[in-house]
Amino acid sequence: MKPVLPSMALLFSVLMMSSGSYGQDNIPIPDGPYLGQMPPGSTAEVFAPGIVNTEGNREIEGMFAPGMNEFYFIRRPLGEESKYNVLTVIEYKNNQWQEAHVKQGVSEGSFSPDGMTLYFAKEYMERTSAGWSALKSLGAPFKDIAIMRLSAASSGTYYFDTFTPELDTPLRYSRLIDGQYEQPKSLGPQFAIGTYNAHPFIAPDESYIIWDSRREGGYGTSDLYISYRAADGAWGPAINMGDKINTASAENYPSVSPDGKFLFFDRRGKSANDDDPPVDIYWVDAQIIETLRPRP
Repeated sequence: MKPVLPSMALLFSVLMMSSGSYGQDNIPIPDGPYLGQMPPGSTAEVFAPGIVNTEGNREIEGMFAPGMNEFYFIRRPLGEESKYNVLTVIEYKNNQWQEAHVKQGVSEGSFSPDGMTLYFAKEYMERTSAGWSALKSLGAPFKDIAIMRLSAASSGTYYFDTFTPELDTPLRYSRLIDGQYEQPKSLGPQFAIGTYNAHPFIAPDESYIIWDSRREGGYGTSDLYISYRAADGAWGPAINMGDKINTASAENYPSVSPDGKFLFFDRRGKSANDDDPPVDIYWVDAQIIETLRPRP
C-alpha cells in the first residue's frame, strides 16, 4: 500500500506550533528576567534585537503577561498581508526561554490584568488548562463598533478606540454594570484632538491611560500621550510623553509591563514601500510615567 505523505499545509502547521529555546535565526535567548536583556534607562531602546526584533519581519504589539514569564508579540514577514500575522510567545519554562507560535491572523492584542484573557479588538481568548481557547465574540454593545484595540481595567471597565474613515472618534469606555456592559461613553474632548486617537493602554487601577495620537505640535506622524485620572474621576489633559520616546517616526501600541517597571511600544520606520515599513518593539524605563504626573 502506498504511504500517505503529509500535505505541505500540515507540515507548515506542525512547524508553526513547534517551540525551542532559540529565537529567530537560532540566536540563543539569554537566561534572566526580560529575556535576559539589559534594562533601558530614560531613553527608549530596541527590545531584544535578534530575538524579538528581527531582520525581514515586522514585530509589533509587544507585551508581557502577568507573572512576567511570557512575552507576546505579533510577527509578520515584510511585504506580506496581515493574514500572515503570527501571535508569538517567548515563554520561560523548563528553566529556559522558549519561543512558540500561538495563533495566526490576529492582532491588536491586550491582556486582562489577571492574565486570563487576551483581547483582540472585538474578540477574546481565555486561558485554560489546555492552553488558549478559540476566539470568542465580546457581543453587545461592541459587535457593531470598529474597535482596533481594547484595554481592560481591574474593575472590568473596557477602554477602546474606534476606526472611522475620518479617524476622528475619541477614545471611549464602557463599564460592567450588573453583569452587562453599558453603552460606550467618550472619555472627554482631550481624547478627540487631532486624528487617530488609538491603541489605548489603561493602568489596571485606572490611574492613567496611554495612547497614540496625531496632533499638532507633536514630534512625528503619531506620538504617545498620557492622561492621569484625578481623585474625583475626571481625566486630565493629554500630555505628550516627550522626545525620549517620541520621534519623527510613528510611535504606537503602548503597554506597561505588569511589574510596572517598563513601557513597551512600537516605532514604525521608513522604507521604500511605506505601505509596509519596518516596525520594531522598543522599551523604556516606566519612571517617565511618574515624572510626567502633574503635581498639586
